[in-house]
Amino acid sequence: MEHFLFGMLFDDLWQIAFWGLALLILIPVAFLFFFYGSLWIQAFVSNSHVSMSSLLGMTLRQVDPRTVVAAKILGRQAGLDASSNESMTTARLEAHVLAGGNITRVVRALVESKRAGIELDFDQASAIDLAGRDVLDAVRTNVFPKVIDCPDRSEGEGKMISGIAKDGVELLVRARVTVRTNLGQLIGGATEQTIIARVGQGIVSSIGDAETYSVILESPEIIADQLLASGLESNTSFFIVSIDIADIDVGRNVGARLRSEQAAADMRTAQASAEARSANAIARRQEMKAKITFQRSQKLLAEAEIPKSIAFALLAGNFCSIPAIPIVKPTRPPVIVPAPTIL
Repeated sequence: MEHFLFGMLFDDLWQIAFWGLALLILIPVAFLFFFYGSLWIQAFVSNSHVSMSSLLGMTLRQVDPRTVVAAKILGRQAGLDASSNESMTTARLEAHVLAGGNITRVVRALVESKRAGIELDFDQASAIDLAGRDVLDAVRTNVFPKVIDCPDRSEGEGKMISGIAKDGVELLVRARVTVRTNLGQLIGGATEQTIIARVGQGIVSSIGDAETYSVILESPEIIADQLLASGLESNTSFFIVSIDIADIDVGRNVGARLRSEQAAADMRTAQASAEARSANAIARRQEMKAKITFQRSQKLLAEAEIPKSIAFALLAGNFCSIPAIPIVKPTRPPVIVPAPTIL
């Protein structure tokens, strides 16, 4: 009887342990299915396998599992090869999100580049995204070229680039540059502002090389040809497709205005010089008048000394009459007239 009771008790303990272990297993599994079942099923039916442990790990690492699963499904459905460098494993997608990247934008960029026949792998796309550049916009700009206004319209609708020809006439130009993205230079390459600055510099230089403004008006393509030949796309994030002159106007005659201002400046300089010479002459005249007055005063002083000197001479007995010196008039020599000759 005791053996029977012990057997029943042992069987009950065994069943309790079994069901307890089953509960310990089923509760976490039920918990996982409750929170991640729909995501796991979506990934499974899309042939984008994501384990429950990966979904739980994403949550613990504060990564949105829905974003990662949606990106992986998008890439798989688009036909990205999992065996190549385009491979978008769950770990790589999660690592990109943890690094602060936008994994949805990266995957969409890979999908569009694959459909457009553009060489772009996951590493390059993720690096571009982490560098702060819009990789999706870069791919779209490569497919559909972008038009850049020079100068930028944000600076004002009436803003134009000013250049002066050799004859002094100002030309106002607005250009449009069609560009495609250079994915290889997107990291570290110059942006649109550099393109705008280089185009403006090239326009000013091209107009300045023209002998007259009419040469540019007759052939605006001279500007575009010189710009294309100058290598504007060097070290930038773009390939330049074309440069078109959208508008060109004649501005001020800067050369004539400068010459007029120079003539006015020369005239003012001449007037100042003449006034300086006139002032010097007036000062010299006044100086001479002062000298004349001084000499006259010295003469008067000298004349005043004559009576005093005569008085001292009389007192001293030194005053006597001076005999007159006879003045001998010169005699004319006799004129000798030659005797006439008798033939």
